[in-house]
Formats: sequence, structure tokens, C-alpha cells
Amino acid sequence: MNKRINIATILFIIIPSLVGFSQEKPTSSWNLKDCIDYARKNNIQVQSARVSRQSTNVDLLQAKAQLFPSLTFSSSQGFGHQKVQDTGGDFKSQSAYTGSYSLNSGLTLYNGGKLTRSIRKQEITNEAQTYQVSMAENDIEIAVTEAYLQILYANESLKTNRQTLETSAAQLERSKELLKAGSIAASDYAQIEAQYANDQYKVTTAENTLALNKLQLKQLLELELTDHFEIYFPELDDSQVLAMAPSLEEVYQTALEVMPEMKNSKLNVESAQLEEKIAAGDRLPSVSLSASVSTDHNSESDYSFSKQLNNKLSENVGINISIPISKNRQIKSAIEKAKLQTETAQLNEINTRKELLKTVESLHQNVISAQSRYVAATNSVKSATKSYELVQAQFDSGMKNTVELLTEKNNYLSAIQEQIQAKFESILSLKLLNFYRNQPIEL
Repeated sequence: MNKRINIATILFIIIPSLVGFSQEKPTSSWNLKDCIDYARKNNIQVQSARVSRQSTNVDLLQAKAQLFPSLTFSSSQGFGHQKVQDTGGDFKSQSAYTGSYSLNSGLTLYNGGKLTRSIRKQEITNEAQTYQVSMAENDIEIAVTEAYLQILYANESLKTNRQTLETSAAQLERSKELLKAGSIAASDYAQIEAQYANDQYKVTTAENTLALNKLQLKQLLELELTDHFEIYFPELDDSQVLAMAPSLEEVYQTALEVMPEMKNSKLNVESAQLEEKIAAGDRLPSVSLSASVSTDHNSESDYSFSKQLNNKLSENVGINISIPISKNRQIKSAIEKAKLQTETAQLNEINTRKELLKTVESLHQNVISAQSRYVAATNSVKSATKSYELVQAQFDSGMKNTVELLTEKNNYLSAIQEQIQAKFESILSLKLLNFYRNQPIEL
């Protein structure tokens, strides 16, 4: 019966909550904040964490209810047939309808503090589950940020590839004129033509990459097939790429205080320590109060139904004391396992702390590395652009051959791609680093 009540209670809480999970979708292009806000409310993993939290609320109510008396009513109804001997010594058949009724109550007065500690343990579990929800929300926020910036990166790469294709088309037209004038050989023209085809392929590949990245973000947001989904592309300048990175020590100390995984791991240690005390409580005597009221009736009685119930009324009140003497090492084993569980929880807390430090250190180093690469790549783009423009002019005048032109072009494109990659790596790492410093992710 208790399981049925618990399941029904959980469903009663869950169903209305699931209805409230949906959030109105943006009608225009989705910016990063739109994506994050929607994902934090509608992601399935986040919803599952919320349902688990609601379940622990039910468990907490159940634990608190153990402090109150229990009350049960039971009844048994029967019909019997037997032969009875009358006063004359003869046997005759007799049928009778019988009924019994009892009301029982029990209350735990003392059990080594297990009840109050169990309530406290459940309160800790409930609080820890709240941090589990926050962890799920943070995970999806980071995943959405990474996916969104991957789209921006793919979009900028596509723009570069399209500009390169336009340049290749102009070079192809110019090469046709030079070929007709006899200024270049047919083999040189073929190389330019092959480069143009290769640039077309790069544009197609970049378009497909952008489309795939958009699809992955849409799937991450768990949008339906018919949902409108267009991305807003903000302009990102050097002020965001080269923003000063916060100190590693500042980020780490703040993360230790605000990150839900740290709070969750500390609560798990506290919960395990309480479990030790709960297990040790089985060594102590337990005292409980019991009370009952019972009566019965028989249809063959000479008394009326109400008279029988009154005459056979039985009332009992008792104090029950249970003193553990030997349970085949069950109590000792439970205590030892609880202590080992505490050690495990403590090790998990240390591991969580180290993983957090590893993450923050990696992000900080990524910011420093990406920013330095961006500065170097920007200078490389400037020099590569000048060199490429110079070789292009010399090629047009017949002073440079096709191989030299294409070499300079590839150097120029490599510098641009390195600049784009460093740009978005720097922005992503910086945003995530500030996220661990308890700052919202915004573009």
C-alpha cells in the first residue's frame, strides 16, 4: 500500500510539472541567450534531474511521517459450519457467521536517534539533488555555448571561403585573357581552373558544415522538426577576443565556492557520515508504544450484535523494548560499510576538486594560448595579404608563374583560417572561464 501511495504521489507532482516545462520559443533569430535559456528549461536531462528532485521531496515527507503514530484498522469476516452436542447428548449441525474488528496503533519512542538522523539525511539528499539540477543546467549551458560558437566559427569560415571563391573566379577570368594573349601556358591555366574547382568544393563543404552544426544545436535544444530555427550572428571584435583573462587563482577560488558539483560532493560526505551514525544506532535498544482495541461477534450468540461488540471489547496499551544482543555481525558489517562509504564520498570530493582545478587550469591556458595565437595570426594575415596582392599583380603582368601565385594564395588562406580558429577558441575559453567565476555567458 505504501508503494502505491508513493508512486501516486510522485505522479501527482510530476505530471503538472512536465506540463510547465515548455517555454515559448523565439520567433526571430535565436541568439546565445535564447538558446541557453530555452535549453536550461527544456532539456530532457535537466527535466529528469528536476523529477528526481521532486521524488526526493516525497521521500523527505515520508521520512518525517515516521515521527507520528501509525494507525491501522483490520477486520475479518467468516462463515463456519460444525456439529455441536446439545444437552441431551445428540449432535446437530450449526452454522454461524462471525466477525472480528481491531484498531492498532504504534509509535516509536526511541531507536538510537535513527529517525531524526534519517530525516536529516533525507534533507541533505534533497539539497544535494537541487545541486544535481544546477549541475545539469550548467552542463547544458556549456554544451549550448560550445555548439553556438561552433556555428559562428563555421559561418565565418564559410564567408572566407566564399570570398576566396570570388577571388578564384576573377583569377580564372584573368587567366583566360592571359591564355588567349599567349602570356601563360595551357598548363598554367589548368592549374588555376583546378584551384577554382577546389575552392568551389571548399565552399560546399563549409556550407554543409554550417548546416550540420545548426542541426546539432537544434537537436541539443530538443526542438521539433517543424520548429523555426535561425541563428543570430553577432559581430565579434578584438575587444572580446583579447579581453583580459581573470587570474587563475581568482577563478578557482570562486569556482570552489559557487560550482554546484563542489556543494553536491560536500553534501554527499555529510550524508555518508550521518549514515554511519544511523547504522551505529542499531546497537542501541529501541522503545516503542503500542495500543490496540479489538472486539468480535457471533451470529449464534444470544446477545445482540451491539451487545456482543461491547461485551467482547478488549483494549491494550503496551511499551515494547527491543535490545540487540547478536545479529550475526549484521550491525557491525553495516557500520563498517557505512564508514567505507564515507571514505568513498571523501575521495569523490577530492576528485571533484581536482577535476575542477584541471578544467579551470585548461581553460585559462587555452585563453592565453589562443590570444597569443590570434595576435600572431593577425600579423601573419597582414603580411600574407600584402605578399599575396603583390604576387597577384606580378602574375597579372607576367612576372610570376602560376605555382608562385597559388603558393602565396594558400599561405594567405592558411593565415586567415588560423586567425579565425584562434579567435573563436579565445572567445569560447574566455566565456567558459568567466562562467566558472560565476558570470553569465553572453555575447
